Amino acid sequence: MSERGHWWQRSIGGRIIVLFLGLLLAVQVASFLALRASLAEHAQRVLPAKLRAGERLLQDLLDRRAQTLINGARLLAADYGFREAVSSNDAETIVSVLANHGARIGATEVALLSIDFKLRASTANQTREFVPVIERLAAQSAASGQASVITLRAGRPYQAVLVPIRAPLVVGWVLMDFPIDAQLATDMQRLSALDLTLISRASSSDAWSVNLSTLDNVSAANLARHAWRDSNGDDATMSSVTTQGEELGVRAKLLSLGREADADAGVRALLSLSVDEAVRLPRDLQLALIAITLLGIVVFAVGSVFTARRVTTPLRGLADAAERLGHGDYATPMRGMQRHDEIGELSQSFERMRNNIAENQAQVLKLAYWDALTGLPNRAQFCEALNRAIVAAPPGGSVAILMLDLNRFKHVNDVLGYRIGDLLLVQVAERLARQVVREGDLVARLSGDEFGVLLRSGDAELALAVARRIEQSFHLPLVLEEHRVDMGAGIGIACWPQHADAGDALLNRAEVAMYAAKGRSNGTLVYDPSVDVASAETLTLIGELRRAVDGDELRLYLQPKLSLETSQLVGAEALVRWQHPQRGMVPPGDFIPFAEQTGFIRALTLWVFEAAVRHSRTLSEEGLELVLSVNLSTHDLLDQDLPQKFEAVLTRRRVSARAFCLEITESAMMDDPQRALATLDRLSAMGFKLSIDDFGTGYSSLAYLKRLPVDELKIDQSFVLNMQADADDATIVRSTIDLAHNLGIAVVAEGVETLQIWNMLRELDCDQAQGFYMGRPMPIAEFLLWSATWSAGRKPQDQGQDQDSAVLH
Repeated sequence: MSERGHWWQRSIGGRIIVLFLGLLLAVQVASFLALRASLAEHAQRVLPAKLRAGERLLQDLLDRRAQTLINGARLLAADYGFREAVSSNDAETIVSVLANHGARIGATEVALLSIDFKLRASTANQTREFVPVIERLAAQSAASGQASVITLRAGRPYQAVLVPIRAPLVVGWVLMDFPIDAQLATDMQRLSALDLTLISRASSSDAWSVNLSTLDNVSAANLARHAWRDSNGDDATMSSVTTQGEELGVRAKLLSLGREADADAGVRALLSLSVDEAVRLPRDLQLALIAITLLGIVVFAVGSVFTARRVTTPLRGLADAAERLGHGDYATPMRGMQRHDEIGELSQSFERMRNNIAENQAQVLKLAYWDALTGLPNRAQFCEALNRAIVAAPPGGSVAILMLDLNRFKHVNDVLGYRIGDLLLVQVAERLARQVVREGDLVARLSGDEFGVLLRSGDAELALAVARRIEQSFHLPLVLEEHRVDMGAGIGIACWPQHADAGDALLNRAEVAMYAAKGRSNGTLVYDPSVDVASAETLTLIGELRRAVDGDELRLYLQPKLSLETSQLVGAEALVRWQHPQRGMVPPGDFIPFAEQTGFIRALTLWVFEAAVRHSRTLSEEGLELVLSVNLSTHDLLDQDLPQKFEAVLTRRRVSARAFCLEITESAMMDDPQRALATLDRLSAMGFKLSIDDFGTGYSSLAYLKRLPVDELKIDQSFVLNMQADADDATIVRSTIDLAHNLGIAVVAEGVETLQIWNMLRELDCDQAQGFYMGRPMPIAEFLLWSATWSAGRKPQDQGQDQDSAVLH
């Protein structure tokens, strides 16, 4: 058998056909066995009765033969001439008469006995063999006046009779016998269909010999080898003998005993019949069964083939449908659903599955290529459409895309909630769709608040015109339920093939132009290579900055903070500098903003804080107990693990949190005020002082000032630098100092660069000052020298504004 099995094992139809034919053959075999068992049971019940009837028939035949002999003997005894011969005592005449009369009736031997059963004359040569016969006949005749027995003489069975001679009294007896020959067996077989076997032996020490039989010699000899006893009176007796592969049912009948009434000798008649023949099906019945079986095979084969096709055809249809589904064909309906059986139910279930898969596939495709909120195409569909437009563009043609990012969208989500933000996106999508009126152009939502416009055949001039229409549409505020929201956007434009030769690159160019437009507060900007070069350079710097943290390229500088009342050094602000191995000293403004955008600012802040802790230990060892200020960004405030990180550094360095002041900007609080406030509360509870940096430049200072656990305010240097020349700036500084003192908060003024400003702040009761007048940001070694010089009263001269005055984050 092959590895895949027989054909019927690989096919349901084949298994159905084999099953049906197997069931038919099983039924036929079972029927045949049941019929044979029934015949066997019938034979075991009927055959013994048939043998008993045969036994009675055999006895009748023997009795008739005996009666024939008796009649012949009576005729002889009544014959006058015979009686005269008996009276004359002439032996020769008597023997002659006996021989003549015996020949007429077929008797083998005839004898004359005296009245006392003495042998007077006989036709037999060996008269001694008559002695036992005479004795048996004499004993029987005493009761009935005549007698008949079966005898064994010279190894052959004989039937003998004894009849009296009367004149008128009994004057003698006539004895006649004749051999039991094959005619008896023939008559038995003809009348009863039974086989007769006659066996005999003179004594129990002799072997049984077969005298006559209707069986063949071998079968008769097998029967003779059994020591048979008669079964007279036992109606149920039937023995079984197997000869030449055939089972025979046998019943034995005792015809005569041996000498001296030997029960194991004498003459036995064995009646037999074939049990196999009795249980064998008649030939016509066999032929009928064969015909029925063949007809059943044909009918079952046709029926099973029809049934198999009824089952396998729709199954093949289901298999083909599964193949179609596997290849993505969800449109072709199922066949066979009109059936009302299990196959029909399966087909209907398969059809429902096909419809569900088709619906799910359509939904998946919709989700893959369409934005669920606005109903616009998404980025994937926009990119495919852009690539197709580039491929289909004619020679000399142009493809333009616009990418815009909404302004203040995050603020709308934070203040009004995400549901209003979703309504805003829907209305923006509708306005954009109205501005693009050409057939074939495409408006898509690319991400959160980013949208794209594809002009399949357009240049920069057409793109600018579309951008102006979009800007004009934003002049009208959006009505979001009871809210009215003013919305703007930064728009970037890029054109193929002028700005890029592939769709992905063109999208990147448009995105660069869009972010550049937002950064410069320009509404629309066409891509310019110079913008992209700056962006690439910045990305390079960010990658190098990651290596700088581990490569000991960063430096921590300290700028002193002094008490205006006592002129003593009370603290310093920790500011990071980057000593690039190739670029030299990189200004903080070139890498800090982008570190904030990428989230790397968290790692940078942790480096600054750990360096500040080390510097605090150094200053303490030099006898300077100062408060060092460290700046925190928006990302830092949203980091819920920041307090644990700072605490781990303090514990490792064995420094108290009271030695540090954490500076935050007002804008850093705006992204997620609740999380930021939670972080600040935990830091304040640890012992950190908190300071609001660049105070006065935000748009919600007073609202957050009363909620934040702050210890000081830092007035932005933009107000301090011009307070000597600008009365308004002076008023703002004075008002801020009064406000903070009324709230119990200390005030630090940044940007103190002249002695005059120092004195003005001192007159306004400002608490601390920080600026170039006292000292620039410097390494710790230089800071220690400066501290010694300042403490000795050697104050530096007034210094002008320096470009390096930009403060770290």
